[in-house]
Amino acid sequence: MSEHLDVLIVGAGLSGIGAARHLQAECPGRSFAILEARAASGGTWDLFRYPGIRSDSDMFTLGYGFRPWTQARSIADGPSILDYIRETAEEAGIDERIRFHHRVVRASWSSADDRWTVTAQRTDTGEEVTLTCGFLLMCSGYYRYDRGHTPEFPGAERFGGQIVHPQFWTDDVEYAGKRVVVIGSGATAVTLVPALAAGGAEHVTMLQRSPTYILSVPGRDPLADLLRGVLPQRVAYPLVRWKNVLLSAALFQLCRRAPGLMRRVLRRGVQHQLEGWDLEPDFVPRYEPWDQRLCLVPDGDLFRTLRDGRASVVTGEIDEFTATGIRLRSGEELPADLIVTATGLELLLLGGAEVEVDGELVDFPQTLAYKGMMFSDVPNLAAAIGYTNASWTLKADLVSAYVCRLLNHMADHGYTRCVPRNDDPAMPTEPFLALTAGYVTRAADSFPRQGEEDPWRLNQNYLRDVTVLRWGPIEDGVIEFGRAAVPAGAAAPA
Repeated sequence: MSEHLDVLIVGAGLSGIGAARHLQAECPGRSFAILEARAASGGTWDLFRYPGIRSDSDMFTLGYGFRPWTQARSIADGPSILDYIRETAEEAGIDERIRFHHRVVRASWSSADDRWTVTAQRTDTGEEVTLTCGFLLMCSGYYRYDRGHTPEFPGAERFGGQIVHPQFWTDDVEYAGKRVVVIGSGATAVTLVPALAAGGAEHVTMLQRSPTYILSVPGRDPLADLLRGVLPQRVAYPLVRWKNVLLSAALFQLCRRAPGLMRRVLRRGVQHQLEGWDLEPDFVPRYEPWDQRLCLVPDGDLFRTLRDGRASVVTGEIDEFTATGIRLRSGEELPADLIVTATGLELLLLGGAEVEVDGELVDFPQTLAYKGMMFSDVPNLAAAIGYTNASWTLKADLVSAYVCRLLNHMADHGYTRCVPRNDDPAMPTEPFLALTAGYVTRAADSFPRQGEEDPWRLNQNYLRDVTVLRWGPIEDGVIEFGRAAVPAGAAAPA
């Protein structure tokens, strides 16, 4: 007989460790385990190892609400974030609940007994492992780990140097003393350029097809530094966290409601960093602020590297790779010994696992997202998918807290299943993620949709979500509850 657990968490990264801590604190006594496909915890922060890897939002909001971020840097490096995640797991004993090398490939729901049968493949032995659970909490993020996005570059096979995608950077990649071209203009590219220059590259060229909005922010939070000296961490941390939540929300709303004003503000910020430079065409994006994520650079490190002449930005389209570098359609040639393709990621819903409900394969693009975490007609399953306009963990924390409320409500009323039902099939819908970035648009057809009205709308608004997910009613007329038919003498699932 397969092992049965009350809750199965899939993924031992930032979201999964946080979910486990919420379960411990808010649903004590429930059995749970974490299935992790990799050999170590940390998720994205264990996978990405390229030079300069860091958070693209502040750690007071990327960190957990229940565990203060105590380091000095607000924009933190990847290894520090990985340590923070693992220390959180170790301190709470969560690390003992993780089953490594378990990639979930299939989850099948049975309405006869209201439970999931989860099939995982051992990534170390190839063995299949089967478990059952009452609730499935997917915390695998939405990045595809085994493949990044790399366009077909004509002539790539002729290039005499090394071509590396940042997602698969290894310690043996040598760049000191070399001419490096970084293709891309997103968060990864603007992180790599100053780091490669500081690491001894002869020169780094950031080659972009079109520019991105870039905002310089302090690497340390002045208010946090002040409050830490006069208040206990348990008081200082939430104050700084809420300050940053409100500032981030205000910036996003200004970008949406007054894009012309914010274009000018962001442009002035770049002009201040690059005084006397002509910002056209390298620093004037063709889209509105927050149509794509803003790129944050701590203490203006990218701009400082450009001013020092250790790096440069070129805007143009690639014609072909040559033996010695890259030729642009303009005819310009960029010499290179190393080419880094920071050309984006691929998104993958639920880690690519197949999901069945009573033998029917769930076609997620035909579902609607309920409260940004559950899916229409899919019982007892939630996914922690973070914000695109704020720190990922803010939403992941709310998802975990809501799931705990939901589980406790079900236990109090003897329910064994909960299913979001959409009674308005004619409701207009739109893509799940409302960004124009390539990595989002490429995957739009494989993700669920969102509706135009709550609770089917993905608000991307932390203040609103706090109200709904922490304090709003569980029974809202949309989510349907029920009980399994339990044979005589059998115990009802917890």
